[in-house]
Amino acid sequence: MSYRRDHRSSKSALFDGFDKLEEGGLRSSSSFSHEIKEHHNDKAVDSLQDRVAFLKRLTGDIHDEVESHNRLLDRMGNSMDATRGIMSGTMDRFKKVFEKKSNRRMCTLVGGFVVSFLIIYYLIRMLRYVRG
Repeated sequence: MSYRRDHRSSKSALFDGFDKLEEGGLRSSSSFSHEIKEHHNDKAVDSLQDRVAFLKRLTGDIHDEVESHNRLLDRMGNSMDATRGIMSGTMDRFKKVFEKKSNRRMCTLVGGFVVSFLIIYYLIRMLRYVRG
């Protein structure tokens, strides 16, 4: 029996620090664990830096696109203002023409000729289509 006791005591002495090793209790493993944590933190920081750089490029691209659209809209607005000016001048001329009764008759006559020309053109085109 003493052999068993000696065997148990030597066994417990042999594996006495094993429980501490599993719990991370040994000093050499804690420094190793610290290095692993530092390595993971460095990887996380690198990943964050990559994401920040990507977001910075993305926001720069969005800013350029917005400026491009603003320039386009400004040019379009200027063109619309010019067109509005031309249209108001044309409308003023039409108002002047229709103020006098003789000019109104002339416009009616010209309008009638244009409408009759379009009707004749449409009929000739339809006849060609039917024959062809």
